[in-house]
Amino acid sequence: MNKSNISKLKLFLVGLENRYAENLSIFKDINVVYSTGLKTFKGVAKIDNNLLKYNFNGVTKEISISELFNTITKEAERYDSLSLIYSERGEIISITADNKNVSVKNTQIKDIESNKKSKKDDFPGNTSTLLNRDYYIKVGKADALLKEINIMTKDGKIKNDKVRKYNQIDHYVELLSEILDDLPRNKTINILDCGCGKSYLSFVLNYYFTEVKKRKCHFIGLDYSKSVIDSSKKIAQNLGYRNMEFHAVDIKDYKTDKNINVVISLHACDTATDMALALGIKLDSDIIISVPCCHKELLSQYKYDPLKSVLKHGVFKTRFADILTDGMRSLLLEAKGYDVSVVEYISPLETPKNIMIKAIKKYDENTEAMDEYMNLMYNFNVYPALYSYLNEW
Repeated sequence: MNKSNISKLKLFLVGLENRYAENLSIFKDINVVYSTGLKTFKGVAKIDNNLLKYNFNGVTKEISISELFNTITKEAERYDSLSLIYSERGEIISITADNKNVSVKNTQIKDIESNKKSKKDDFPGNTSTLLNRDYYIKVGKADALLKEINIMTKDGKIKNDKVRKYNQIDHYVELLSEILDDLPRNKTINILDCGCGKSYLSFVLNYYFTEVKKRKCHFIGLDYSKSVIDSSKKIAQNLGYRNMEFHAVDIKDYKTDKNINVVISLHACDTATDMALALGIKLDSDIIISVPCCHKELLSQYKYDPLKSVLKHGVFKTRFADILTDGMRSLLLEAKGYDVSVVEYISPLETPKNIMIKAIKKYDENTEAMDEYMNLMYNFNVYPALYSYLNEW
C-alpha cells in the first residue's frame, strides 16, 4: 500500500485506539486480513485473562493496543490491501484500505427475526406462551445470551418449560428501561444485584443496556452461596461480559467505594429483601427496584384488635401480613426520600409473588412519612427487619 493511504489508515486506527480505551469492557476482538494478489494472511487479537493477545502467522504474543496498531500499519506496507474488523458487543467497525482508498463503516448488529411464530399449542401443559409483543430481548439477536442462561435450545427455540421465565425477564427489562433512561449518560451506571442467584436478570439487563441502549454499565452480583456465584462467573466468562463482578457474601456484610446507581432484588426470600432495600438506602442509590418473595416475618408479629374477627382466618391473616410488609417497606422508602410506586410485575396467574416496588430518589428525608411509619409499628405491634437493618447500619 502507498504511503498516503497508510497515513490515512493510521488516523482511523488512532480513533479505534481511543475507543478501545473507553470501551474496553465491551471489546470482543480484532480481525485483520492482508491481501496480495490471491494470497491472504490473517491476524486475530483477543482479550485473554485481561491481556490483549495477537496471533499472526502462527505466533501469539501479548501486545498493547498501540503496539498492535503499529504492527498492523507496518505490515500493511507489504501488502496490496487490508480488511480490519473491530468487534464490540452489539457493534462492529470495519476498515478497508488499498492503494486507491481507505474507508470506515460502523454497523449495528441487526435483529434476526425468527421465521417461525410460536403458537399456544407449541407449549402443551404450560400456562405461559410466547406473547404477541415486541420483545426487548429478541430471539435472533440475543441468542447467545438466551442459550447461555438456558432459556433457548441449541437450534434457536425458546424451551417449552422456560417460556414463563423468558416472559418475566423481558417484562422486567421493559419496566426498568424508561426508569434507567433518566440516569446520567456521561458516566458508567453501577448496578447492584442483591441475592443474585444465577444472575439471569443481571445478564439480561447487561445485554440490553450495553448492546441495545449503548449505555456504559457495570454489574455487581451478591449472593451468600459460593456455588451460584461460581456459576455466574462462568456464564459471564462464556459470554465475554467483562463489565461484571460477583461476590459470595451476605448482603448485609457487603461494602463498596463505588457510587451505586441502581439496586435490584428479584425474589429475595423474606428479610433478604429488607437487606437489599436497606443496602440501597445506605448507599444512597438513585434507584431501588425490588420484587419481594415470601413474607414470614410480620406474620408472627402483628396484632390488630379492630380486625380480630376477620384475621382469625389464617388465609386472611397471611394475605394481610403480605400487604402490611410491602406497604411498610414502601412507606419507609418514602420516608428516606424516595418517590415510590408499586405495580403488578406480571400476572398473578404466573406467580402470586408479583408485586414490584420501584423507588426513585427525589427528596430529602420525609419526616411526615416517618411519623406514619412509626405509628404503624406501634398500632400493629411490629418491628420490621428493614427498620432494624437501617438502625444497625
